[in-house]
Amino acid sequence: MGPSGSGKSTLLYILGTLEPPTAGDVVLEGCHPFQLAERDLARFRNRHIGFIFQDHCLLPQCSVLENVLAPTLIQKAAANYRQRALHLLDQVGLKDRMDHRPAELSGGEKQRVSMARAMIRNPSLLLCDEPTGKSGQPLGGIGGRPAGGAAPAARLHSGGGHSQFDSG
Repeated sequence: MGPSGSGKSTLLYILGTLEPPTAGDVVLEGCHPFQLAERDLARFRNRHIGFIFQDHCLLPQCSVLENVLAPTLIQKAAANYRQRALHLLDQVGLKDRMDHRPAELSGGEKQRVSMARAMIRNPSLLLCDEPTGKSGQPLGGIGGRPAGGAAPAARLHSGGGHSQFDSG
């Protein structure tokens, strides 16, 4: 937790392998991701890291189900993940809305789609930027510890009446 400008977003970017650290190293699943070629780093990120953004970042032209399956499209594996996607949507209370587009959803529903999308690949690390602010549902409401054992990390904001966690 910390005030604006204290480095919370920078830490998330480094942990998410979106930005290299200026000093030190990042090791996840025994791998030093910043030593990988860019293409391999992208694959590593897709496989091992789930992101839940404050701004849900859904694809407006895609259905709820397609948005949840989006991280699996890179490997052309969406068909293999369909049952898991339906299960996750059921856990967040949106299975009956799987054919809807994001414009037809409330802010909380969009955030819950974002949560399901982040967990579709069973990431080792789940990075969260105010993940439950609009959803009305804590991460624990999605199968207990997220993603079958993923280590959750959340960006904290001080002030404005928000009180949130920074690790699971």
